Amino acid sequence: MHKIPLAKLELGHWPTPLEPMLRLNQMHQGPELWVKRDDCSGLAMGGNKTRKLEYLLADAQQQGGTTLLTAGGVQSNHARQTAAAAAKIGLGCELFLEQVDGLGEPDYQHSGNLLLNQLLGARVHQLPAGQNLDEAMALRAQTLTASGQVPYIMPVGGSNVVGAMGYVACGLELAQQMQDQSLTFNAIVLATGSAGTQAGLLAGLALAGLDIPVLGITVSRSSEEQCSKVLALVHEVQDRLSQPHLHEDHVICFDQYYGAGYGQPTQQMVEALRLAASLEGLLLDPVYSGKAFAGLLDLVRHGYFYPSDRVLFLHTGGTPGVFAYSHCLSES
Repeated sequence: MHKIPLAKLELGHWPTPLEPMLRLNQMHQGPELWVKRDDCSGLAMGGNKTRKLEYLLADAQQQGGTTLLTAGGVQSNHARQTAAAAAKIGLGCELFLEQVDGLGEPDYQHSGNLLLNQLLGARVHQLPAGQNLDEAMALRAQTLTASGQVPYIMPVGGSNVVGAMGYVACGLELAQQMQDQSLTFNAIVLATGSAGTQAGLLAGLALAGLDIPVLGITVSRSSEEQCSKVLALVHEVQDRLSQPHLHEDHVICFDQYYGAGYGQPTQQMVEALRLAASLEGLLLDPVYSGKAFAGLLDLVRHGYFYPSDRVLFLHTGGTPGVFAYSHCLSES
């Protein structure tokens, strides 16, 4: 039994389900598609950040933190789950949310994750696009410290070596599920942005002795940039685990599916989101899982996988974002 050498809190519902996509599989001649439902993690409508927050908030408590500070886009899933975790264990929470150019619709500015942040009691600082979020958090941390608080700053997406341990745990969890259900997977497909999910999962699978390709569908940058970002974090995680480094060939990213930029809707995303909902009752999100699923479907159509393969889609959550994108998802 592998043990991760960091403290953690229990914030989520584990293990998350592992399910075949039966109706979708009936539509095509292989590969066989499955989904791991990290949207069912249980913290304020769920998502992948819950795993990271279990380690990050334990670290915050060890450091005597009284107020969590983190950042992201206006509709950040990480911000929403951070606000929920802070409420659950009784810490203050301040969110530094950056506007996304070209997305000024009323629902985007008032609904979805932004509405939930307010219900969860977080203090929200809305900043214009392009502002340095790290600097803004650092300045606020100085003010909080001067007033006697102990701020704990988390990076965008919770994706540092501490947060990534949540997906090391996911890799070990998945390995156990595969053993229990006598399953093998030829590839895993997921959305990759701040890099912690892909990096942690790669390290966790390696720790479990599994060599399964993890294909990242990028949501904001080129494959080259994303692979470099993921690899650097994988190596940090493996150093903390005293494990040998994975080679750069283990990090695979595709950058042709995110469209004009982070958070910008694409027609492929809309089609993928509707298909998953109408055939599987599976609600994806417009920013991450919807684009990743669009990428998976496109790879299937273009013969990237063998028909005999079994491929796992990691659903990273983000469903509240659907309500912020009614302008492109509604048929009315």
